[in-house]
Amino acid sequence: MLGKKLVTAQKRGETRALCLGLGMVACSTMMYFFIGITIVPFYTKSVWTTETVCKVLKANIMDKVLCPNSEGSEDEDIFPYPCLQVWVNLTASGQEVMLYQTEDTLERNPKCSYVPGKSENSKEVKARIETIASNFKKYQTFPCYYDTGGTQTNVILSRLYPPKGLLFAFLWPTLMFTGGCLIIVLVKISQYVSVLSAWQ
Repeated sequence: MLGKKLVTAQKRGETRALCLGLGMVACSTMMYFFIGITIVPFYTKSVWTTETVCKVLKANIMDKVLCPNSEGSEDEDIFPYPCLQVWVNLTASGQEVMLYQTEDTLERNPKCSYVPGKSENSKEVKARIETIASNFKKYQTFPCYYDTGGTQTNVILSRLYPPKGLLFAFLWPTLMFTGGCLIIVLVKISQYVSVLSAWQ
C-alpha cells in the first residue's frame, strides 16, 4: 500500500516537473519570437555600426520646432520644443557632420540633435536641452558611431540596441530554454530508471 502511494506521488511529481519544463521551453520560445520581431529589426536596420571619436564644433539652440517633424502625425503627438543642433568633426574622415542622440532621433526630427519626450513640460525640456548643450561645450571629445558605407552622412551618440544589449536580451530566454530542457531530460531519466528498476 505504501509502495503504491510512493509511486503515485512520484508520478505526480514527475508530471508537474515535466509541465514546468515544457512551460519554460514554451515561454522562452515566445520570448525569442518577441525579440525577433521587435529588437532584431532595429539592430539589423541600423547602419551606424563603427565607433570613432567626435569633436564638437558647435552646439546651438535654435528656435522652437514641432515634434515630430513628419506628415500624418496626430495633434496630441505634436508639441513645440527648443531645437538643439550639434555639429561635430568626424575624426575618421575629417568631415563636419551633425550629431544625433540615437537612430530614433533622426527619424523623429532630422533637424534636431535631441528630441525630448512629450510627457515632459516645457520648462523641464528647456532646462534639459540647455544642460545638454553646456555639457557638449564642456566635454568636446567623445565616442560616437558613424556609417562606414556612406549611406548616412551623420553620426549618432549612442545606439538603441548595441551588440551587448542584443546579447543581454537573448540571455534570459536562453537560460530559461536551457533550464526547461534540463528539467525535461532529468524527468525522462528518472522515468527510465524507475521502469528499469521495476523490470529488474
